[in-house]
Amino acid sequence: MTTLPPRDRAAIAIAALVIIGGLLALLFGAYDTGISWRIDADTGHLVVEDVAPLSQAARDGVAAGMIAVEVNGNQLIELPAYQYGATNKENPDQAPPIVGISPAAPRTVAQFGGEQILLSRQSIDTLGLITADALATGAPDRWFVQRYWYPGSYGFAQAQRAFLPGLILLVAGAWWLRSTRAGASLRHLALPLAVAVASPLLTAPLEGIGSIGAVLLGGGLTIAAMVPLAVGLTERVDRPDDRRLLFVLIAGLALAAGVSVLGYAIGDRREEVATLVVVLTGAVPLIPGLIAAGPIDLGRIRTGSTGPGGLLQATELALAGATPMVALATHEAPFLWPLGFWLIAIAVAGRFTVRPLARLATRAALQRDLVVAATEAERARLAADIHDDALQELTLLVRRLEASGDKEGAEIGRTVADRLRAIGGALRLPILDDLGVGPALDWLVLRIERLAGGEVRLERADEARHSPDVELAIFRVAQEALANAVKHGRPPIVVRYRSTPGGISLAIDDAGPGITDEAPADAEKAGRFGLLNMAQRAEQIGAILDVKRWPSGGTHVALEWRPR
Repeated sequence: MTTLPPRDRAAIAIAALVIIGGLLALLFGAYDTGISWRIDADTGHLVVEDVAPLSQAARDGVAAGMIAVEVNGNQLIELPAYQYGATNKENPDQAPPIVGISPAAPRTVAQFGGEQILLSRQSIDTLGLITADALATGAPDRWFVQRYWYPGSYGFAQAQRAFLPGLILLVAGAWWLRSTRAGASLRHLALPLAVAVASPLLTAPLEGIGSIGAVLLGGGLTIAAMVPLAVGLTERVDRPDDRRLLFVLIAGLALAAGVSVLGYAIGDRREEVATLVVVLTGAVPLIPGLIAAGPIDLGRIRTGSTGPGGLLQATELALAGATPMVALATHEAPFLWPLGFWLIAIAVAGRFTVRPLARLATRAALQRDLVVAATEAERARLAADIHDDALQELTLLVRRLEASGDKEGAEIGRTVADRLRAIGGALRLPILDDLGVGPALDWLVLRIERLAGGEVRLERADEARHSPDVELAIFRVAQEALANAVKHGRPPIVVRYRSTPGGISLAIDDAGPGITDEAPADAEKAGRFGLLNMAQRAEQIGAILDVKRWPSGGTHVALEWRPR
């Protein structure tokens, strides 16, 4: 049985909490204005018993002891009002006379009593309240009834409709992303991505209740649902330093989003604050997704220096990071816009734009790999021909010259043989196959030092061997970088190599003037493809190559490779 990675287990646990919270809100929740009610035993009036601090009702000025006159258009108390007689026909502009007051005193309307309101657990849309003093001392021409409107009740009814689309999106999204229809990079993120996209809809009924606790719980669960996806995207970043920085950034964004949710829950709940909550929450996976995708260089695609599927993978990672923010912005029934449009746009773009470009990149990368493989095969053939034919015959010739007493000719023959052995070793170094990159670099540094005219130092740590293809690519990059350091730089030249079970790192520094920004383009125009060859070797094994100039001068070539 395959063990799920921690991010997937965390995503499943958060999804369970989100579903339970949303389902309980759906079944038993109602919009909470913050008002607690009681029935007055003597009068039968519906009375405000308590108002929750920081609630919407508290912000509106509702106070304990106020009496409900009207709830959701239902009259609970009929207040005394003047009764008017007939209009004077001879003087129609004259106000009709007052003939009485009805009812004589405030009267509870039996049809819509306070008990019925409490038993029905109605959400409050509109509310008319009056103080006990105003009710006792008021008159038909001065009843101080205060009116309140709570659109949040309508919002909760709408939010209830988000749960089912969210549940469908969670199940269908996880199934589709784990299937062969999705890209390989998305299959590894199937559960975190599905949970992050579906959670804003699943928690909508919970947040729609409107109380401080419900808003905090719903917002907190939504933020938590973004974290496993953000972690999964961060794991796709190659550089360890970048990953550590991203983890700190994720924690900071999640904390900032939590503070914004707290401010929204206890504050004025303005639209600006709600937008800030969406932006900060969505940024938790968005920023790692964009960084994991990296810059898209169409020039590299055309030359084939990007790996197979590199463009498609970069696009998938960027879209995976951006989709939860679009889901957060989808907060109105029927909960199809803008998330539905976004998913349709992704499908269309993938069908007609991204995948054709990805196929182009794949073909170019395949052609590059075939060229590299053919080059290595030719190197091996030439090395074998030199060793098996030319060197063997030259050795016999040296022996014959020595036997005939021609010592000068024999010495020349040995010199030529040594040069042929060096050429054969450079073409295909047996020590690389037998002992690995470290010993091969020892041999290469000793050879280069004779040409550099100064110090060439190697610092190495060989803790693990890796596949022959990887070691060959690493060595060829080092070979090309050292050749460039001798040709364009100055000693001292320092080579640092470290191989561990977790990967390989290589760095080469010289003390020359340093590479210029125009150097790659100038080299290609002159027919020199050393930098391009290094880039292609690195791309072939999925390594990161960085060539730059130090501010104080000198060229720095760094290569990082991690097994996948």
